[in-house]
Amino acid sequence: MPPLRNCPNGFASAIARFYTSFFRGLPLLMQVYLIYLGLPQLGCVIINAVPSGVLALSLCVGAYMTEVFRSGIQSIDRGHWEAFRSMSFGFGLTMRRIILPQGLPVIIPPTGNMFIGMLKDSSLVSVLRVWELTFLARTIGQPTFHHMEMLITASLIYWMMSACLEVGQSRLELHSEGVRCDDR
Repeated sequence: MPPLRNCPNGFASAIARFYTSFFRGLPLLMQVYLIYLGLPQLGCVIINAVPSGVLALSLCVGAYMTEVFRSGIQSIDRGHWEAFRSMSFGFGLTMRRIILPQGLPVIIPPTGNMFIGMLKDSSLVSVLRVWELTFLARTIGQPTFHHMEMLITASLIYWMMSACLEVGQSRLELHSEGVRCDDR
């Protein structure tokens, strides 16, 4: 079964293509502002700063992740799909037993990179005065004129969190390769 972006239903495919194009095409900061400041002007819901930031990050990263998963699924030879269809295996079983175990080694590295990028991009939500690491560094450093010290401290914390995510990504990659080798 093809990913939603490539599915035979033209309406669903158009929505998926629009979503990925729109949220990948706009800068994340613009998305944060559009959700927090723009939606209330359109008469839509008023969303507080933290949920606005979470929504903007989720929509943006989700658009990139759809492409990561699409490419991982499409990296599997078409013959695998056809073989399991001919054996009357359902879509779910085929995905769980054949496609995803083979696609994970392709999917995990860019997924890890996206999570690290999202961690760092969370600093953009500080423009909404959300109590986030960058906002705190600026707020604490301002009255004491210790901007550099606070920004370096925040940078080191971001770096340590990124390093933890990198370790987790490496372990997942090793585990997925081990699973893939065991299945052969």
